[in-house]
Amino acid sequence: MFRHPGQAIVGGFAAAVLVGTGLLSLPVAGESGASAGALTALFTATSAVCVTGLVVVDTGTQWSLFGEIVIMGLIQVGGLGIMTLATLFALLVSQQLGLRTRLLAQMETKTLRAVDVRRVVRDIVIFSLACETVLAVVLALRFALGHGEPGGRAAYLGVFHAVSAFNNAGFGLWPDNLSRFVTDPWICLPIAVAVIVGGLGFPVVFELARSWRRPGTWSVLTRVTLAASAVLLAAGTFVFTVVEWDNPATLGSLPEPARILAGFFTAVMPRTAGFNSIDIAQMRSESWLTTDLLMFIGGGSGGTAGGIKVTTFGILAFVIWAELRGESQVNVGHRRLAGPVQRQALAIALLSVGLIMVGTLTLLILMPHTLDEILFEVISAFATVGLSTGITADLPWAGQIIIISLMFIGRVGPLTLFSALALRERARHYALPEERPIVG
Repeated sequence: MFRHPGQAIVGGFAAAVLVGTGLLSLPVAGESGASAGALTALFTATSAVCVTGLVVVDTGTQWSLFGEIVIMGLIQVGGLGIMTLATLFALLVSQQLGLRTRLLAQMETKTLRAVDVRRVVRDIVIFSLACETVLAVVLALRFALGHGEPGGRAAYLGVFHAVSAFNNAGFGLWPDNLSRFVTDPWICLPIAVAVIVGGLGFPVVFELARSWRRPGTWSVLTRVTLAASAVLLAAGTFVFTVVEWDNPATLGSLPEPARILAGFFTAVMPRTAGFNSIDIAQMRSESWLTTDLLMFIGGGSGGTAGGIKVTTFGILAFVIWAELRGESQVNVGHRRLAGPVQRQALAIALLSVGLIMVGTLTLLILMPHTLDEILFEVISAFATVGLSTGITADLPWAGQIIIISLMFIGRVGPLTLFSALALRERARHYALPEERPIVG
């Protein structure tokens, strides 16, 4: 049916969105017993499957228990990946994987060899469920012992937010998201750790588990991901803490240790998690711009994070550095980057910038909000983050369609989507004469 693995991935995510839309459109999914409407259901389902977290209605008050469970299920499906789940199902049923199934799962899980897919899919599911279970237990205990929630309610809150955190979704069950827990390290730190681990990417996590004592053997992917993630996290924490330190609407009213905690938490979330412990709308312009940059870069490849990915950002940085030094090859450590990898990184970055600019311009025409607010919203949608300055609920129907499209494209990836639309790869069997135009 599908002539390219990318087509299957796009089709799988689209099918999940449609199923989720149908379930959330049911009257039983609404807290009031009335249907939320097709567009609201579509927006919420897309945000959940694409692990974004942007919402046009409050999750905790709009949706019933059934609706919230549907959202949690969609988050889990989107986080693990449609093709990963399909591969696991095929493995359990037949204990055999055909070549096409292996290739589809390979593309979704970012594994390097098709023969590794069976083991990788098993490890991904086990690792994901284990992390979510540990986080759910920690959060449930804290909700019960530290915040007086009844046992059943505490367990449910723990499971929901564990799934949302590890899959970098950012859905919360309170109107203020996690702002009421801004001073509680037993809530903020476990969620932040889960976001970081989920955002590193499964290939990096598995390589670290195998050879964490031998950093000299790490691949370029692991080195670039860890280095870029550490630098971005440290820089974000510093900027947010310093800029917002005396802002009474964000950090200024908190005790000093809580300011540092909130600054760190705020720096972690643009990796595409979408939780917030301070009011994003009250942050200063410098913090908004920093958040824009962090959201655009995103997290690691092959995980639950979005954005262009830190590996793409790191590769482009090495390309620029090599060009400035006049080197004909791009080297990372003791490895040389292949030409196609450099072209892919450049294509992803430029396609992403183009989509963000088109989305921003269109929403500027449709809405009366400022450029800062709309650019923030568009990047958050495309990078599947879920942070907002508070304008999501004001989106007109056309604006909601734009944001839905950006979330979907941002999740499946520009190159995956556009390659899925191509019926076949076209190989050129000749080379044209070379010419070097003036650049710059």
